[in-house]
Amino acid sequence: MLAVFTAVLGSFQYGYSLGVINAPQKIIETHYGRVLNVLQNDSLLNGKEAQELHPSVTMYWSLSVSVFSVGGMVSSLLVGWVGDSLGRIKGMLAVNILAVVGGLLMGLAKMGPAHILVIAGRAVIGFYCGLSSGLVPMYIGEIAPTAYRGALGTLHQLAIAIGILISQVIGLDFLLGNDIMWPALLGLSGAPSILQSVLLLICPESPRYLYIKLGKEEEAKKSLKRLKGEYDATKDIAEMQKEKEEAMKEDKVSLLQLIRSPSYRQPLVVALMLHLSQQFSGINAILYYSTAIFTRAGVGQPVYATIGVGVVNAIFTMVSVLIVDKAGRCNLFLIGLAGMCLCAVIMTVGLVFVSTYSWMSYISMSAIFLFVSFFEIGPGPIPWFIVAEFFSQGPRPAALALAGCCNWTSNFIIGMCFPYIEALCGSYVFIIFALLLFGFTMFTYLRVPETKGKTFEEISSEFQRRRHAPPPGPKTATEMEFLEGSTDA
Repeated sequence: MLAVFTAVLGSFQYGYSLGVINAPQKIIETHYGRVLNVLQNDSLLNGKEAQELHPSVTMYWSLSVSVFSVGGMVSSLLVGWVGDSLGRIKGMLAVNILAVVGGLLMGLAKMGPAHILVIAGRAVIGFYCGLSSGLVPMYIGEIAPTAYRGALGTLHQLAIAIGILISQVIGLDFLLGNDIMWPALLGLSGAPSILQSVLLLICPESPRYLYIKLGKEEEAKKSLKRLKGEYDATKDIAEMQKEKEEAMKEDKVSLLQLIRSPSYRQPLVVALMLHLSQQFSGINAILYYSTAIFTRAGVGQPVYATIGVGVVNAIFTMVSVLIVDKAGRCNLFLIGLAGMCLCAVIMTVGLVFVSTYSWMSYISMSAIFLFVSFFEIGPGPIPWFIVAEFFSQGPRPAALALAGCCNWTSNFIIGMCFPYIEALCGSYVFIIFALLLFGFTMFTYLRVPETKGKTFEEISSEFQRRRHAPPPGPKTATEMEFLEGSTDA
């Protein structure tokens, strides 16, 4: 639990960095205007009607938000290289330098050109988060006992949800989301890395990495005993030995080899589709623009309703932690996607008719809360750790890197495109997400295997079985007829 808690401090930083930029938007835009000498007065701070933003302020603000995802997209491809060359523990230690640097750049924003320092800090923090969002699930997936792998893997998403919630709360204007304290609010993005760095020094390295990657059996046994106490490690060593033998049959898997290899194609397609379904479900449209959506739905205090979304986000991730190893990954993912699809339709109906029937605002708000609840039951946490379950030690780092890049790229696309799509579609924008969710639900039902309680080898065998299984129908009947008439058979 100490090792997992230490690892998910990185996930907490990721969640905090995701949510922290939203609350102080108007205040930071005003400061940019002052620094660039394009702000005529402080109308944004004085509670008056906001003046038209100068194009340069809009451009620098957009960069401040989106450069975070760009940093993550680039660095997520390096997860495999960092994890293999430095190890899981040293890798997380090394990338914490980025978090501290990014936090300092933003925390000292008022001491220099604020727009440049914030953009640079967000880029560095994004680069850190791209690496962390791959290294954390990789480490947890490798140290977790099979029976608790799902629950412990879900803690990555729980820490993200708590990070988002904390950033929303302390971003309120009477705490840190004001003209004086906003650099401290942004600078805190790097603070958890200091605690994590101290705790990582006493955490054991991944036994799988030590045994399979480095061939250090005695160190792997020591690591297992540090994690599980004094016990007979023979069974775990035998399982890792079997996985190592399988891994030795294949060369080291690069990103290009992973994409080209037919044997990895099916698990890779499933892994990427799960991450696509997480991002293109519309959840980030809710998280990024929830205040605007609540305003349109007629909510009086949208900022507190947005914090309510953060609370629901965290609570239902905890629910997922408790039930994921009992209900199964595939079942929860299906329930989550189907529920979100239904909520997206209800949300659309509420937004369309809210101007006609005032009570529809309650329908819209309920649909938003339920949408977030269903997301955190399955589609939110599961893609982060199930990818590590799909692949053996050899291709795992490359697969996590590619899945992470896919997730970050989708995040960037949604963040950039949603305002334009909303302007085009108006209240009907969530119908697009409903259609996507329906498609993802069908794909999950037909193609995603259950991994609950299975070893990495059993999951790999399941994909192999599916890949080589004969198609149903006339061809099977012909084969059976051939076998029936065969003396050898």
